[in-house]
Amino acid sequence: MKNIILLIGVVVLMAFPLWLVQKTAPGPDGKEVEIFKGADDQAKEMISKVQPGYQPWFKPIMEPPSGEVETCLFAFQAALGAGFVGYWLGTARTRAKCENTTKKAA
Repeated sequence: MKNIILLIGVVVLMAFPLWLVQKTAPGPDGKEVEIFKGADDQAKEMISKVQPGYQPWFKPIMEPPSGEVETCLFAFQAALGAGFVGYWLGTARTRAKCENTTKKAA
């Protein structure tokens, strides 16, 4: 039960600042100021150069207020994935050790 409460606390601490972040003011050229520019943005720029009339198939469900928030969400997603993989590997290894110990004892 304690682990679930800690996990909920971490999620709340992670999500709460996302609602507090405000979009930055546009730069002098009218474009959004982004400190971190990812591969998605570079791909979007390249597609618009190659085929200017391209229309995306889907629209995002939630648009993060800035690139920093988007980076934070991506890092959180990566951490969750790594946590699940690490948990699975640890569980599988422990299960295999227990089975080997049981077989040796029998």
